[in-house]
Amino acid sequence: MEWMSLLLFVAVIVFLLAGFPVAFTLGGTGLLFAMLGVATGSFDGAFLYALPSRIFGVMNNDTLIAVPLFVFMGITLERARIAEQLLETLSDLFGSLRGGLGIAVTVVGMLLAASTGIVGATVVTMGLLSLPTMLKRGYSAEVATGTICASGTLGQIIPPSIILVMLGDVMSSAYQQAQLSQGIFSPRTVSVGDLFAGAIIPGLLLVLLYIAYLLLLAVIHPSSIPSAQDIADDSQPVTVRRVFGALLPPLLLIFAVLGSILGGFATPTEAAAVGAVGALLLAMERRQLKLDRLQEIMRGTIRISSMVFLILIGASVFSLVFRGYGGDDVVRNLLSSLPGGTIGAVVVVMLVMFLLGFVLDFIEITFVVVPIVGPILLSMGLDPVWLGIMIAVNLQTSFLTPPFGFALFYLRGVAPPSVTTGQIYRGVIPFVIIQLLALLIIAMFPDLVTWLPNRLYGQ
Repeated sequence: MEWMSLLLFVAVIVFLLAGFPVAFTLGGTGLLFAMLGVATGSFDGAFLYALPSRIFGVMNNDTLIAVPLFVFMGITLERARIAEQLLETLSDLFGSLRGGLGIAVTVVGMLLAASTGIVGATVVTMGLLSLPTMLKRGYSAEVATGTICASGTLGQIIPPSIILVMLGDVMSSAYQQAQLSQGIFSPRTVSVGDLFAGAIIPGLLLVLLYIAYLLLLAVIHPSSIPSAQDIADDSQPVTVRRVFGALLPPLLLIFAVLGSILGGFATPTEAAAVGAVGALLLAMERRQLKLDRLQEIMRGTIRISSMVFLILIGASVFSLVFRGYGGDDVVRNLLSSLPGGTIGAVVVVMLVMFLLGFVLDFIEITFVVVPIVGPILLSMGLDPVWLGIMIAVNLQTSFLTPPFGFALFYLRGVAPPSVTTGQIYRGVIPFVIIQLLALLIIAMFPDLVTWLPNRLYGQ
């Protein structure tokens, strides 16, 4: 009855496309197939006895406590108008350079990614703040929307990314399973800190590639990007004090969070608590923390965190039933029989995840797909940090790809009516190509990912 596991996976995708809530779809479909299997004698109901301990393990997971703390940090910074001040300052700073506003948007997107780690919030914030300004200053709608979408999705890969926190927990479990299946009973571990360190160079590589594309476009297609003379006269003088006033607070917060993790002074959960307190202090210093706004921040944090943990519980039910039907053996045999060996298996898994990224959020893919394919790929000898970063960049690419990329929907919701959906689609295509190029570079030069973790932690 192993074919039931594949039918279960297809059923989940169908229900999700029909619009049912993700968490209840995962858990409900899993329980439905379990009951059908018990009734027909094709499923051992004893598998469900492990469900309470799994749920307790989720709620008792110290690493996952970092998720609501990072969410709180990101929402607080969004309400503190950090992005608005950064964008105004950097756009004036780069104003004399052709394409300077686009570069400013990219840099602000990078800083917001390192401060918040929430893709949807970053894209919406950047769309509201920078899209009208870019259009007013003569940027073509394609260049403006493509730059905003691409820079907004940097929160997927640049730490402290929420996806890297969740992916680190899943990859740690998958890595231990892979080693135990190979007869290694003193398994090595991989941590969230390893993924954070491994993501820094690929994240900076993407930022540099984005900026290089904008500079190249300014040379070969200058009509889409205004010249220095076309910059509006409403820019304010840029002083050292103004630049430091805009850059220093978020940079200090990033250094406090990332530096404490990479330096080994704090766990990701402890660093997330530092970030949450730091974001509160920044909001108070900017007088952006009134009681009603604090209530909005708390409600937003509870809403997003509840969604994450409900999905995780539903995914636990799904994966338990999937394994009960022998689905992991089906996937292992399928990947092992592919031509090209390990390379062929990685290419197929990346392609499947890329396509699933059109219809599933990164949370579902992290909690549903990665636990299935992760142990199998890692048992083939792949580095867990490299594989985790490849998955993160891949999902970031699917977030950008028309016609179903989530970032496109986020921007469409806040873009003015004069910007068409077709312009948004055309604008992101060059950045999708850049993403695929970066994915290829990381695949060909894995040291870009593994060098810094090895340097820091001596693995």
